[in-house]
Amino acid sequence: MALPDLVLVHGGEHSGNCWDFVVAELHRRAPELRVLAVDLPGRGRTPGDLATATIGEWVASVVADVEAAGLGEVVIVGHSMAGVTVPGVVARLGSSRVREMILAAAFVPPHGLSIADKLGGPLAALARYAAKGGKPMKIPRVVTQYAFCNGMTREQRRLTMSRLCTESARIPGEPVDRSGFPNDVPRTWILTTRDRALSVKSQHASIAALGGVQHVIAVQACHELMFSHPARLAQILLERCRLHAK
Repeated sequence: MALPDLVLVHGGEHSGNCWDFVVAELHRRAPELRVLAVDLPGRGRTPGDLATATIGEWVASVVADVEAAGLGEVVIVGHSMAGVTVPGVVARLGSSRVREMILAAAFVPPHGLSIADKLGGPLAALARYAAKGGKPMKIPRVVTQYAFCNGMTREQRRLTMSRLCTESARIPGEPVDRSGFPNDVPRTWILTTRDRALSVKSQHASIAALGGVQHVIAVQACHELMFSHPARLAQILLERCRLHAK
């Protein structure tokens, strides 16, 4: 039976290489699974100007990467700030191609509002400051380490911090538009229960803003579960893909 292709979309201050350990584990468990870990514009392999970035541009970039890779039916995964991008990608690709949307430790503002409008917790003030200034920035290391890396080993923390990058300040201030989002695409949420960046309460609010999900899978992990729990995350993603095998 053929598996759908898997598309991984990173969050803020990340690039596609944040998925490296997850991708390696997926290839070990299911070498036949095609996996695409995208770089959003302005990092990695994808050129772009973080100072002028828009959600629409990022959506178009992911769709272009999917098409360039020759992918067919897909399961698409978004982490953290990808909660504002992935629903737009799903809307563009449509329910005929997207077998499932999975959001992991994500932030999803209500339709018509922005991340800066609704985000709470340790990153809220920085998101609002960045949205007002508009200049690409990087969260101070002490804040990032506190919000992202709790419970990690020293090596996991070192690697996570080494891969963080400058991020757009415009995206957190841009209102989301989910008017074209197809309601018939199954939705799964990976709930990080030890997350300091996005609390369990915050994630449930994002689930409600999205209009609900069919499945919630709890993982006792910090925000950066790609680094702290790559094998568990790979297992979850592979199980979801196998549900849609043909």
